[in-house]
Amino acid sequence: MSITHLAQWLPTPRGQYLLTWEQDRVDRVVADIFGFNALQIGLCGQDFLRANRMPHRILGGACNHTDEPGASVQLLAEELPFASQSLDLVVLPHVLEFASSPHQVLRELERVLVPGGHLVITGFNPFSMWGLRRALAGHMGEIPWRGQYLSVSRLKDWLGLLGCEPRISAFGCYAPPASSAEWLRRWSFMDSVGPRLWPFMGGAYVLHAVKRVPGMRLITPKWREQKARKKGLVAVTQKDRGA
Repeated sequence: MSITHLAQWLPTPRGQYLLTWEQDRVDRVVADIFGFNALQIGLCGQDFLRANRMPHRILGGACNHTDEPGASVQLLAEELPFASQSLDLVVLPHVLEFASSPHQVLRELERVLVPGGHLVITGFNPFSMWGLRRALAGHMGEIPWRGQYLSVSRLKDWLGLLGCEPRISAFGCYAPPASSAEWLRRWSFMDSVGPRLWPFMGGAYVLHAVKRVPGMRLITPKWREQKARKKGLVAVTQKDRGA
């Protein structure tokens, strides 16, 4: 199974329910990210860069053997054809769940991002009713239940090891993964109460992280350092006098 099969599932009622929420959340995140070069990997039939205003926005198809519709370039997420520190923003919709080596994908993203560059990841939440549906389906389930669901906490750990700082994580799609549009509509009230009652149990998430700037440290004026030394000397002197 690959992300191509997920793209074929998106027109279903469940897929449209998921896509509507993710598109709205990603739009909000990328609208205020500035730079020159932005890349979306996978699901190129849906433009997750549409709200961003960078001059160069690339839709990269994450297919190994076939061309992905809507893509301006075909690529492998594990071996990106971009120079190191050349991209200001990368959006990764559900690619990690269908990648053979998700950690290698993240390493590549860290390589191509400029210091201070932004990474936006969407995924299915294993700790949700959607995650439970996947567990019940087992390895014989159809898309989207055959992906390897990664929790937000695990992604944050991986990103931290790679020098990326998680900023925002949002959860959505609290309704059960019903197959019909009618039942999804009946359960839609859960999208208003879910964030208050069980905020981390939405069926999907959007995670925003920023690549740290290496070697950054705070430089203080010399007069401030001298003042700090004088305060330390006074404190020691007073302590000695009390003794």
